Amino acid sequence: MSFQVIVFYGFAAWLIFAALMVVSSKHSVKAALFLVLSFVSASAIWMLLEAEFLAISLIVVYVGAVMVLLLFVVMMLDVDYAALRQGFVKKLPLALIISIAFFALLYSFITQGDFSAEAYPIPEAKSAGYSNIKELGRVLYTDYVIAFELAAVILLVAIISAIALTFRGRRNRKVQNINKQLMANKKNRLKVVKMKSATKPTEDIAVEEQEQKS
Repeated sequence: MSFQVIVFYGFAAWLIFAALMVVSSKHSVKAALFLVLSFVSASAIWMLLEAEFLAISLIVVYVGAVMVLLLFVVMMLDVDYAALRQGFVKKLPLALIISIAFFALLYSFITQGDFSAEAYPIPEAKSAGYSNIKELGRVLYTDYVIAFELAAVILLVAIISAIALTFRGRRNRKVQNINKQLMANKKNRLKVVKMKSATKPTEDIAVEEQEQKS
């Protein structure tokens, strides 16, 4: 058994263990941390498969951004675990039936499937100048360009829907109207007002000051 196979089985075991702890952990923060461990293990397996771009993307995007945000949200939530366990006994038979059916289906796939080296040969080692980022871009924008564009449209619709659902109208915000600023001129901005002078002569002012003193 080569060193690469040993590393693969090691990270695969860590991945299975972390995935089981995510669904079985009673504390939500621990479940989120085990999910981070599962992402790290999956990225290590992708590194063994020479998919460096996907491995780094998994670490940067999911572990570095999504999971940190999720962890902060989970830590700020006050989860009532007693309320979550109220319907456990009623839903247990249905959960057992679904679990048994899932594992039976998985067992049939494993036993009846052909996982030999002839069906899934080990890929040849790539040259030093090989770039899987370039290869991924070529496959993505040639063979799967329609699926890629559909995914982009779905994400755009989701963003617009989220903005439309959360928008509550104007809240007396002061905004600039660029068109009105550009159309401004002397006639509609400057107004000359004629009014009488309100100043008094100096003699009247002196008389008022003397009257105030007396």
